[in-house]
Amino acid sequence: QVQLAESGGGLVRPGESLRLSCAASGNIFSIDGVGWYRQAPGKARELVASIAKNGNIKYFDSVQGRFTIVRDSSKNTVYLQMNSLKSEDTAVYYCNSVGLSFLIWGQGPQVTVPS
Repeated sequence: QVQLAESGGGLVRPGESLRLSCAASGNIFSIDGVGWYRQAPGKARELVASIAKNGNIKYFDSVQGRFTIVRDSSKNTVYLQMNSLKSEDTAVYYCNSVGLSFLIWGQGPQVTVPS
């Protein structure tokens, strides 16, 4: 089974940018679609962006226009470009399937944007 591994993250100031990477251990098209999720302290995990196998893209309302999800098929990697970061974007970010079942969850990189 293909697994996903996240990287990136860090501490940035409001308004700055970060890029997260989600690398698949095999063919990324073996997964129905890939989503970026995040979980802030004390809150439920939420889906912020997804890209389906056919290329359809969806964004959570609060990140629309600021975050961009991109798939590089040659590298079996999905990126999340995060611009104009806000304090409310502070969370642990994960990538996982958006299909019928999840893959094993990784540790996820921490993204911290101080207020």
